[in-house]
Amino acid sequence: MSDTQSTVKQVIPEIGGNFILDEAVIASAAFNRHLEFGRSRLTATQPSRQEPRCSKQAASCATEGGRIMMEGEFNSMSELYKLAPSFVPQPHGWGKFELASPITHYFLCEFIDMQNHLPDPVSFCARLADIHLKSVSPTGQFGFVVPNCHGKILQTNEWDSDWVSFFTKLLVNFLRIEIEINGPWHEYEQAFDTIVTTVIPQLLGPLQADGRVLKPSLVHGDLWHENAAINLATGDPVVFDASAFYAHNEYELGTWRRKTIKFGRPYFNQYLLNIPPSEPAEQWDDRIRLYSLKFNLAHMIGWPGAPFVREEYVRCFNLHTPQQLTL
Repeated sequence: MSDTQSTVKQVIPEIGGNFILDEAVIASAAFNRHLEFGRSRLTATQPSRQEPRCSKQAASCATEGGRIMMEGEFNSMSELYKLAPSFVPQPHGWGKFELASPITHYFLCEFIDMQNHLPDPVSFCARLADIHLKSVSPTGQFGFVVPNCHGKILQTNEWDSDWVSFFTKLLVNFLRIEIEINGPWHEYEQAFDTIVTTVIPQLLGPLQADGRVLKPSLVHGDLWHENAAINLATGDPVVFDASAFYAHNEYELGTWRRKTIKFGRPYFNQYLLNIPPSEPAEQWDDRIRLYSLKFNLAHMIGWPGAPFVREEYVRCFNLHTPQQLTL
C-alpha cells in the first residue's frame, strides 16, 4: 500500500458492524447517529425522517494526494450530475475525517443498487453524448475547475485554449510517471518523442485549423466498463468514479479502444449516431487510437510491467513516416 492511501480497515477498525460517524461526515451529508459500512455503502440513520443511503469512498490519506483525489472526484461527479442526474449518483460532500489517523479524506455520494452488467449501448451512448453536447466550459477552454486524478494519478488539467497543447501536456505527464515506475527504454522514449512532436500536431492540429472551432466538452474521463453499471431500481445505465475535465469529446472514447475494454463496436456505432466524427472525419479512427495511448499509460502506471503499451508506441514509430503518420 502506498503512502498516499490506506485501507478502510485502517481508518475504521470496527468495520463490519455499527460505529459512530465522524463529525466531518455528519456535517457533509447532513445526517447523524451511526452507520453500517459495507464494501462501498453506508447507511446512516436519522431519528426524524427517512434515512438516506450513500456510497462512500474512504480512499487516500497521509499526504496531499488524498485531498486532491477526493475533492477532484466530488467536483467531477458534481459537474456530471448537473447535466445528467439520472445517469450519475448524486454527490453529497467530501472532506477530511476529524478523528482518523493517518489523515484520511472521504467522498460521499448517493448509494445506488447496481448490477455489474454492460449497459444497453443505445441508452448509454445517448446519455453520454447528451453530456458532451450540452456541457459548456466555464472558461471556454480545455481543462477543469480543480486538480483531479485518474485513479491515483494526478492529471495535468490546467486551462488551455489549444487542444494540441493540452493533450500533449496530459500525455507527457503520464509518460513521465510511467517511466519513473517501469524504468527507461531508449527506443520507447524515442518513439514517444516522435508521437509528441509529429503525430499529435498532425492528428489534433487540424481540429482547430482552417476556421474550425473545437468545443470543449465535459468528459467522464475514465469511462471503462468497470465504471458503468445498471441501476437495478430503474434499469437505466449509471456511471461513477469520474476524473472529469473539458476535452475534445472523442477523447472519451479512447479508453474503449484498449484491448481489454468491453465497450466494443456497438458502443462506437451508437455514439457516432449521436455525435458524428469531428472534421477531418477521415482521421477519426487515428485520433481514437492516439487518445487510447493515454489510457494505456494509466494502465501501465497502475499495473507495472505490462509490455503492450510500450510495444504500441514503438510500433507507431517504426511503421509510419512523417508523411504518413497514422496509428
